[in-house]
Amino acid sequence: MTAATRDRLIEEAMRLFGEQGYRATSVAQIEHAAGLTPGSGGLYHHFRSKELLLEAGIDRQLDRLRALRDIRQIFEGLTDLRSELTVVGRYTLQVLDEESHLLRIVGSELRDRPRRLVDTMTRLVDESYAGMASWVQRRAPEIDRRNAEDIATVALNALFAHRTMKDFLGLQPLSIDDDRIIGEWVEMVAGRIEQHIGNRQ
Repeated sequence: MTAATRDRLIEEAMRLFGEQGYRATSVAQIEHAAGLTPGSGGLYHHFRSKELLLEAGIDRQLDRLRALRDIRQIFEGLTDLRSELTVVGRYTLQVLDEESHLLRIVGSELRDRPRRLVDTMTRLVDESYAGMASWVQRRAPEIDRRNAEDIATVALNALFAHRTMKDFLGLQPLSIDDDRIIGEWVEMVAGRIEQHIGNRQ
């Protein structure tokens, strides 16, 4: 029961932080959402503070990301460029979906963010973009690091904008679904990689 309550507190806290903002969410609201008596202090039996609860939520999100990265490695190098890009693109959208609560928390805490949140998001973003650039270089060793980083930045920014415009701005331009986006994205990124390879030959 203790582990189940702890997990429920993390789940509901991350949802509320994403919907309302970290600072706008009270301990009593989290307790109520998790099925505890609001204002009873039940949250403090599991976490000494609301910030430590946020840190536990961040740790859980990081564990999910590690699992997703392991899945991606299974597919890498097994097929042609466009098939690999399709997997990478869908994986990236899946990560953004998995991290939607965390992204909303970051978006709602524009000032005075908790230090752990800033550090975590900085690391996640840096690792994601560097990882994409490294994948481009592994797939096409002819491409130098600077060009690989350019391709990675434009590629990931496109997917990020597609997924987050709806969440943050309430907009979905042209209502293009994921299948159409991934298909076009694969052709654009593959074409750019192949152009660099062609220029080096």
